[in-house]
Amino acid sequence: MKYLHQILRNAWIVLVANLVVWGGCHGNLTAQESAESSGVFLHVLGTVQDGGAPHLGCQRPCCRNLFLRPALDLKVVSLGIVDHPNERTILFEATPDFVSQTAELQRWSGLKRLVPNAIFLTHAHMGHYTGLMHLGREALGAKGVPVYAMPRMRQFLAENGPWSQLVELENIVLNPLVAEAPVAVSPDVRVTPILVPHRDEFSETVGYRIEGPNRSVLFIPDINKWEQWDRDLIQVLAGVDRAYLDATFYDSSEVGHRDMSEIPHPFMVETITLLAHLPLSEREKVHFIHLNHTNPCLDNSSPAFREVREQGFQVAQVGDAYEL
Repeated sequence: MKYLHQILRNAWIVLVANLVVWGGCHGNLTAQESAESSGVFLHVLGTVQDGGAPHLGCQRPCCRNLFLRPALDLKVVSLGIVDHPNERTILFEATPDFVSQTAELQRWSGLKRLVPNAIFLTHAHMGHYTGLMHLGREALGAKGVPVYAMPRMRQFLAENGPWSQLVELENIVLNPLVAEAPVAVSPDVRVTPILVPHRDEFSETVGYRIEGPNRSVLFIPDINKWEQWDRDLIQVLAGVDRAYLDATFYDSSEVGHRDMSEIPHPFMVETITLLAHLPLSEREKVHFIHLNHTNPCLDNSSPAFREVREQGFQVAQVGDAYEL
């Protein structure tokens, strides 16, 4: 009886964990359903911090097991939009997983175009722009792919090799962004850059407000502590239908060998505390994204993941789809 009780208890834990995951992925489509739809959809193409998972040099169980059995859904943070009425695709971030993510975006769209109609970059840290290299001479040799970036980001790409060669050969065309100025990417999609404080060694950092025909999304994969922002997160959250927010670290104990002041991010527990008093409808808007390889919420069966979900928040999953 003791062993039967343990088996039933373990089965119950697995069932609850699966229900939690399914609950966080409501509204998902298959690739075929997406390609056959007629709306504008946002797709989650990656959820992990710049270094990916498994992470170079990590000997912890979180990565040791992944070196043996890689997980196809652990890709660096990226969103994609499929605008079916206008037959356009839009990519947010050019990550180290650029090849598979653009292929996935094409699959969702059902279009023959190999690369997105537009790429929006947030800043010049390795996980957010280095995938552009696949558009160059050594790889695709693309022609005139529109890349949208802020002034310092454009200057960084134009003046530093090998990225400057992409500009010189017109593999990419740099399009200017101005903070708070919306860009109409299509008749049904507008994108507005929002400056956020971050480690701006090579470029400024922005998040994006993404607006479709019916809904809007906030995308801030990287930011320093919320109190350093000149905006009130609660007010910004009230103005959108969904938000993908920086969740690099779960709490301060996660990366004991690093000086956390060198890599400031809002801990997930801090964001949860900040928003805990909000109605459930507001908390459910938050989908945590950009998780470090050490973040326990990458494991959907972890106590941390369950705690986040029980508090009414979501953890973004590759394959999530949301109609804008």
